[in-house]
Amino acid sequence: MLPLVLATKEFVPPSISDGHLPEIFPWMGHYGTGFGKQMLLVLLSVVLITGFFAWAMRRPKLVPGKAQWLAESGYSFVRNSIAKDILGEKHFKQWVPLLFALFFFVLVNNLFGAIPGLQLPSFSHAGAAYGLALIVYVIWIGVGLRHHGPRYLKLAVVPSGVPGWILPLLVPLEFISNFLVRPLTHSLRLMATMLAGHMIVMLAGAGAAFLITQTHNLALQGTGILVILGSVALYFLELLIMYLQAFVFTLLTAIYVQGAIDANDH
Repeated sequence: MLPLVLATKEFVPPSISDGHLPEIFPWMGHYGTGFGKQMLLVLLSVVLITGFFAWAMRRPKLVPGKAQWLAESGYSFVRNSIAKDILGEKHFKQWVPLLFALFFFVLVNNLFGAIPGLQLPSFSHAGAAYGLALIVYVIWIGVGLRHHGPRYLKLAVVPSGVPGWILPLLVPLEFISNFLVRPLTHSLRLMATMLAGHMIVMLAGAGAAFLITQTHNLALQGTGILVILGSVALYFLELLIMYLQAFVFTLLTAIYVQGAIDANDH
């Protein structure tokens, strides 16, 4: 009896490198070390964000048009729902520009992963997420030092009202949590979520294509079609996650800055 052949070749799942074009300008001859698609998209995001808001607000009107309304709504969301709610009436105004820039920078770079032809969320690269989190890390530590001087380093690791006998155990944990774990989780949360969503969509697409084109079984080919339909739902779920990650990254930045300003209240 002849064996049942279900596919003409073995399925090879996509890897991380399959989602990226070759480096445009390789610096060291290895993937990820040169100027590539991800860096190009980061620069493109700056152009798109600057161009849109400059165009939308070029001639502001009392009764806004669609573009002006969209730009003002985005600004108001960051101003009122993040900056004002977290930092309070006294401090929020000076931080609106930073939080506004962060939110839309992360959002647009995330949305690149949902645009056909681009299909790469910039922050699925660890380096980009680390770099952005490092900038925020330096900012909130600088804020703490500016408001409290060197005493901030003590305020950040020694909670008030704690018995002295527990401090030898608590201080190292607070130091690790605030100065080591915090920036890592700030970056890895964004990177891991974007990478996971990107890989799931890639795997669904590659699996559907394999089932439809490389198998000789109607049931498997039908499963491939179902996978395509399911990937549409995944696409919209990923859009929601892209927005949520931009919101969470910006929200945490506001929380860290607020904590640095009010460290003596802890």
